Amino acid sequence: MAEEECIFCKIAKGQIPCEMVYEDDKVIAFKDISPEAPIHVIIIPRQHIVNLNLLKQDEVEIIGHIFMVAKKIVKTLGIDKSGYRIVNNCGEQGGQTVQHLHFHLLGGRMLKWPPG
Repeated sequence: MAEEECIFCKIAKGQIPCEMVYEDDKVIAFKDISPEAPIHVIIIPRQHIVNLNLLKQDEVEIIGHIFMVAKKIVKTLGIDKSGYRIVNNCGEQGGQTVQHLHFHLLGGRMLKWPPG
């Protein structure tokens, strides 16, 4: 999928509205429109990276940044002590439906295992 057609790129550029939770120059985080938990936030890099398999060596620092952002978000949302889950779906059988690297941050209820 081309960057121009990517829904997450459009969200990152402000072309599609979202319920923003966090943003900086590298990432944005917003509420999922079809939440699977009381708290369901999507965290994406502003840069178009299709998935984890296509992450390049010079892009690896974004993963650490995403997790530091997640740490801030869970504290802000008050689930840092009760617990949460961060999920990355990669590829068709992994459940990836949007071809842009993203992480689901889920919380606000007891999360079961295995997930699916």
